[in-house]
Amino acid sequence: MLRFCVIQLLLVVLACCSCARSSAGPEESNQPMSGPYVSKGLDRDMLSSREVLEAMSRVPRHQFVPEYYRDEAYEDRALPIGSEQTISQPFMVALMTQEARVTQGSRVLEIGTGSGYQAAVLAEIGAKVFTIEIIDDLALQAESLLSSLGYDSVTVRSGDGWQGWKEEAPFDAIIVTAATPEIPPPLLDQLAHRGRLVIPVRSANTAGENLMVIERDGDNFTSQNLGPVRFVPMTGDSAEKKDLP
Repeated sequence: MLRFCVIQLLLVVLACCSCARSSAGPEESNQPMSGPYVSKGLDRDMLSSREVLEAMSRVPRHQFVPEYYRDEAYEDRALPIGSEQTISQPFMVALMTQEARVTQGSRVLEIGTGSGYQAAVLAEIGAKVFTIEIIDDLALQAESLLSSLGYDSVTVRSGDGWQGWKEEAPFDAIIVTAATPEIPPPLLDQLAHRGRLVIPVRSANTAGENLMVIERDGDNFTSQNLGPVRFVPMTGDSAEKKDLP
């Protein structure tokens, strides 16, 4: 009889422990399993577009980072994604999307697909996205992930982003997620009238880059410097040749 009571007591204790683990699980993780997905750093004064912030809240950033970093997915910082590349910090994704003035129906070219996160944000706004990644493995992974998450309005291509995507031009917006030594002329050519190019350009005077916004008005272009930023460098024959002395 005593043995039976002890066994019953152990079963009750184990059941209680199991319930406690089950109820504590979601609270212990920094990774939301369903939206809205709220990243840190999106409450800054520079971010004024409700449309962009709402789009970002619908994109599961933890799906776009390696499993090792998923607990940090909603921190406001860049994270490694392999091949010496990173996923940009949420604040920078929001700022670049806002400054590109992407809206429902915009045709957007992205240079530097990476994991596909920026493309997903653009698609959530309702843009038709064409994105180029020079690293074949990243392009394939991003294409597969975006497709599995239902982002059918995104087309991924492997290639040299310096040259843009002439066959699909003109674009209402172009977002470049890698630092360039100068503004690639093909991207200027592929901007639509009133189109905007958002691009980090290497600074001649200081370390790092400046985030530039270029707007086209017919054959004329105006530029605005949003300040210093840090991005991985653009790779490829064209970009590397521009780096030569």
